[in-house]
Amino acid sequence: MTTRERYEELKNILNEHSYKYYVLDNPDITDEQYDKLMRELTDIEKENPDFISVDSPSQKVGGKVLEGFETVTHAVPMQSLQDAFSFDELKEFDVRVRNVLGDDAAYCVEQKIDGLSVSLEYVNSVFTRGSTRGDGITGEDVTENLKTVKSIPLKLRENIPYLEVRGEVFISKPDFAKINQRREENGETTFANPRNAAAGSLRQLNSAIAAKRNLDIFVFNIQQIEGREVSSHLEGLELLRKCGFKVISNEQSFKTIEDAFAEIERIGDVRRDLYYDIDGAVIKIDKLSHRDALGSTAKTPRWAIAYKYPAEKQKTKVKDITVAVGRTGVLTPAAELEPVLIAGSTVSRATLHNIDFIRSKDIRIGDTVVIQKAGDIIPEVVDVVQEERTGAEVEFNMPETCPACGAKVHRETGEAAHRCTGVDCPAQAIRNIIHFVSRDAMDIEGLGPQIIEKLVENELISTSADLYYMDKDKLAALDKMGEKSADNILNALENSKQNGMEKLLYALGIRHIGAGASKLISKKFGNIYALFDATVEELSSIGDIGTVMAESVVDFFAQPHTRDFINRLADAGVNMTYSADETTDNRFEGKTFVLTGTLERYGRKDASEIIERFGGKVSGSVSKKTDYVLAGEAAGSKLDKANALGVAVISEEEFEQMIK
Repeated sequence: MTTRERYEELKNILNEHSYKYYVLDNPDITDEQYDKLMRELTDIEKENPDFISVDSPSQKVGGKVLEGFETVTHAVPMQSLQDAFSFDELKEFDVRVRNVLGDDAAYCVEQKIDGLSVSLEYVNSVFTRGSTRGDGITGEDVTENLKTVKSIPLKLRENIPYLEVRGEVFISKPDFAKINQRREENGETTFANPRNAAAGSLRQLNSAIAAKRNLDIFVFNIQQIEGREVSSHLEGLELLRKCGFKVISNEQSFKTIEDAFAEIERIGDVRRDLYYDIDGAVIKIDKLSHRDALGSTAKTPRWAIAYKYPAEKQKTKVKDITVAVGRTGVLTPAAELEPVLIAGSTVSRATLHNIDFIRSKDIRIGDTVVIQKAGDIIPEVVDVVQEERTGAEVEFNMPETCPACGAKVHRETGEAAHRCTGVDCPAQAIRNIIHFVSRDAMDIEGLGPQIIEKLVENELISTSADLYYMDKDKLAALDKMGEKSADNILNALENSKQNGMEKLLYALGIRHIGAGASKLISKKFGNIYALFDATVEELSSIGDIGTVMAESVVDFFAQPHTRDFINRLADAGVNMTYSADETTDNRFEGKTFVLTGTLERYGRKDASEIIERFGGKVSGSVSKKTDYVLAGEAAGSKLDKANALGVAVISEEEFEQMIK
């Protein structure tokens, strides 16, 4: 078998297993077996990039950074549905339908997925374009992000010259909860519901971010088709299944509106057990000829209507407000509630996000409050029942010191989050240590996240400083470690002691202080201990170090915890002084570069490091002050702006000549 034949075979095998896993939910190989096949395929693609085709499973990974979204005009308008909130309104809809169709009308009833509506277009069975609904007439081209959705086939399992389908992109309930948990821990605004999360994910300009959100889709309608005849909605859904789409389960039609009511009630009974969120049920006419007879208004079809389920709300009391510290140091308040049954489960706790949320709703300890589950998932306080106040309610204030370590709590101007500033806070231990050992920080090989978690769980370390005091025998005794691996880690730790102050300063994880700023500060002060007495004025006098950054450094080194931590590192032999650059080549001094497009020879990070090493500066936007725009493949709006402003545009080849 030739390499090309093996590649085609691997493609077919992997696409078939992806279909079974993500669409049929019935895998027949293990994740390890799938990963092994995928590695073989990507290895072949690295050696033979000309083999790569649009239907390769490797094209679903994501990673393209887009300059912006192109607009798409929908040939078939993506209309919205008329909403109904009672069965009486549905009966009125039925009367209007039967006035046109008589007793020949038949309905389909399906779940109304709470997500983002998109169009998928296929030419000769190959996925060519995906777009958002937008205003129904004009949407945005989000093809690259949709390629990351594993349940969207890149190539149809049926041969169809042209097909456009409509579907709903969504995020599952478990993934939604995880995303919000991570955002809360990072001090970011949480998504209100799965629909907002899906919309925010699909409109990411970096498809790698979209890929991490585990987007999914249900396809529910054929918008256009060539080469096949379809006469009914159910027939169309069956064809979509054969094509490889994940389709909303719908296998029967209903002759009367009363039968449709029964199906709506059945869906309502099971909706809280679904792994995805729905906000209603949709009634549609089955026969396409009947749809044509009923027609549409400017905004909505006359052949379909959406029934919205009422949100369940309950009253309960706030017994207390407690504060938890996340792994990024963000303090998150939560209401401890008198237990109450809502949406099928007992709720005794609800996140309050931050102090601004508490103040906006005026939530106090002892209040009677109304709660519901956001997207039927996350308990949230909707309102305070003011009329039930007795005067004994207590206003809540965020703590001034961290409940986990006692360090000072800080809230920056313009931010909603309160953060712990402790360098050795146990609540942040694993995250802080992972950052401490990372490449741009202390660069300690062999200490990946899993090993660090194992070290913390087995109580070999609790802070980054503890790394330099580990017992070799205890380290070697860990599961899957051994003496050789332990020696390698200890040697790497020993070597890291020689790093300069600039790497140590970055490793401390001071808010707003990146690797570049750490180098500038280290060059100015020369020794880590000099920062204990540094002032905001001294720090902000350094080029590119602003007031906010300077205040962050001063606050950090004012903490007793910080001084103790630095002393432990010094006692272990870690270098505290700045290592001056060996190079004195400042050929790019005073020059500002902007990088755009895909760089083949250098990653953006590598190119940026080279520019900075030669004294230059890298900016994220093009202006009249920009000296060079380094443009790779598929450069977009930044290149256009550079040309309009007359800024010098250089290729990778020209850049390579400049740095020789």
